[in-house]
Amino acid sequence: MSTPALQTRPAGTPAARPAARGVNFLRALHAEWIKFTTLRSTWILLATTVAVMVGIGLLGGWGLGSALDQAAAEGRDPAAVGVEPQLLYLMPTGGIDFGQLIIGSLGVLLIASEYSTGMIRSTMMAVPDRLSPLFAKAVVIAAVAAVTGIVASFATYFLLQPILSGYGQEFGLAVENLVPSMLLAGVYLALASLIALALGTLLRNSAGGIVTLVALFLVLPTVLGFIQLDWIQDALPYLPSNAGRQLLALDIAEGELTRLQGGAVMAAWTAVLLAAAAVATKTRDV
Repeated sequence: MSTPALQTRPAGTPAARPAARGVNFLRALHAEWIKFTTLRSTWILLATTVAVMVGIGLLGGWGLGSALDQAAAEGRDPAAVGVEPQLLYLMPTGGIDFGQLIIGSLGVLLIASEYSTGMIRSTMMAVPDRLSPLFAKAVVIAAVAAVTGIVASFATYFLLQPILSGYGQEFGLAVENLVPSMLLAGVYLALASLIALALGTLLRNSAGGIVTLVALFLVLPTVLGFIQLDWIQDALPYLPSNAGRQLLALDIAEGELTRLQGGAVMAAWTAVLLAAAAVATKTRDV
């Protein structure tokens, strides 16, 4: 029986190693998706976002329908008591102000929690290119937020119709700009979640990021609205939440930002904050 000849290699030649598949953006994206979907808090916050958006929309629709019905029964003009049937068309996206804060909190936690627990070091060791994990997180949270906004808006619309039918106030999808508004609710939440992710990256603290998000989207527009200085009032439409809300508007009044302009302003806020987050990620120690 013959034995196979032993293969030898010249002295000084390194041993052959299996080719490494390497790390690329798609693998980083897959890893972030796994981390995102395997956390119980993710599903709790997403379910809460949908529940809050739908609940507020249904409650608002029920209140308006009841008020319109009462005004009709008493023979009063609904507009005279501050109630108009057109307000019902806003209810499918009526809960987005609270929804943006919940989905935004998820965006902050997605990155800030890794810094607070030290898990970010493992992430950066696994993916040496620091920007890949950040942009992978951005893709994941933006996609999930967009789907959440669209699902919540359409769910609110369809669940609202049986309630309004009791008052004879149901309406169809043919209402002008209604469907685009519900679809753009996903764009609005996606941009809000990216701003939140950027804040979480810059502050590296979950509580600080969430508080800053609430201040930027809710407190600042409210406070500045009470300051009657011309330059402040002129700047108000360019805050991210005020500008982004134009995406959801069914009617654009003269002098206001158009739907495209409002979306562009909010996108600019998002791009600037994400760029700052990318610079911080590249230059700061983990």
